[in-house]
Amino acid sequence: MQYRPLGRSGLKISQIILGTMNFGYLTDEAESFSIMDRALEEGITMIDTADVYGGPQKPDMEKGYGLSEEIIGRWLVQGGRRDQIVLATKLYQPMGYGPNDRHLSAYHIRRACDASLKRLKTDHIDLYQMHHIDRSTPWEEIWQAMDVLIQQGKISYVGSSNFAGWHLATAQGFAAQGRRLGLVSEQSLYNLTNRAIESEVLPAARYHGIGVIPWSPLAGGLLGGILNHPDGGRRAALVNQSEDLRSRIESYESLCHSLGEDPAAISLAWLLHQPGVTAPIVGPRLAEQLTLQLHATTIALDKEILARLDKIWPGPRGEAPEAYAW
Repeated sequence: MQYRPLGRSGLKISQIILGTMNFGYLTDEAESFSIMDRALEEGITMIDTADVYGGPQKPDMEKGYGLSEEIIGRWLVQGGRRDQIVLATKLYQPMGYGPNDRHLSAYHIRRACDASLKRLKTDHIDLYQMHHIDRSTPWEEIWQAMDVLIQQGKISYVGSSNFAGWHLATAQGFAAQGRRLGLVSEQSLYNLTNRAIESEVLPAARYHGIGVIPWSPLAGGLLGGILNHPDGGRRAALVNQSEDLRSRIESYESLCHSLGEDPAAISLAWLLHQPGVTAPIVGPRLAEQLTLQLHATTIALDKEILARLDKIWPGPRGEAPEAYAW
């Protein structure tokens, strides 16, 4: 396992991050423990979660929210594992029915952090991430609230997720006014089938020294060998509804097989070759799935293979504005 600096911070993290959205929902506690055990053995040092994880990701309140953090907390207290892990969680989404049980007001930031610390059974969060942009709360209020948490020793770094490029620039502009480090990471949707962030988010992140953490690296399973999967379910049905998508996936899987590699591993390896990417998040439901995902760190893709992948899954033709203007 290799380790990379997270943005322009001095913090180094493993080049694969363990995501835990399935914990407590699709993966029970015993299997979740096995996955985390294996991740730690293999050198994964960063575990990512969110206060809302543990139940169906729906806008209405569902039983299970917070369960992922609780499972991680019970695992962390066994054998002094806390100091071996870079612990990341998020806030923003509704955690209750009240008007202040969501988003990024100073009121909610304080309460959400304390609740996450309690569930995680720890006194500090290494990377505290805003799960979405809050267009109704001023940055002065957000950074002031984050400053307080840092001063109290409850969090060490601040990150974002699902921000646009101009959101990153705005956040860093306000951070600079207070001589703050600002954002150290942005967690974005990024995979071969969805390369939209190459236009503005990736360039903005590179300019501002923000590490990019891709989520959904396998496109919800579409890049995981869907055509030969015995239980493709909804994803297989989606492929069959689109002749263009099926043709692309057929070409992709054929290329992967010619390389003697699993499509899921190639998808992750491709991300590790992209400038500005620090580490993709993997979210295995079973411990054995993690083995395949870790194999991606050993795969080297040469220029010819990268070009063939670009042909199958073209991006936005470069950075803005050249991607669409002269």
